[in-house]
Amino acid sequence: MFVMIADVQLKDGAEDDFKSWFSESNKVLSGFPGFVSRKFLKSNDGSYRIIVEHESKETFIKMHNSPEHEKIHPAGHAFMSEPPQRKTYTVAAE
Repeated sequence: MFVMIADVQLKDGAEDDFKSWFSESNKVLSGFPGFVSRKFLKSNDGSYRIIVEHESKETFIKMHNSPEHEKIHPAGHAFMSEPPQRKTYTVAAE
């Protein structure tokens, strides 16, 4: 399992629009081979995080480099006040 976690900062008042975009983009991205899940989280302190799970790093990269991702990705960034801070992980044990 491969996991990408991104901390995001949204522009003031953009949360509802981002949630709508996230839901619509999940409909596209969830069809990719190896896709497991993609979640948008809000912490009690008001910070936001995206978690994407894929079967492998290779399936994640294929999705990330796809024309579909290239098309929807900039729209998500338009709601952010700065670029996301990403970290990637490989599940060591289950």
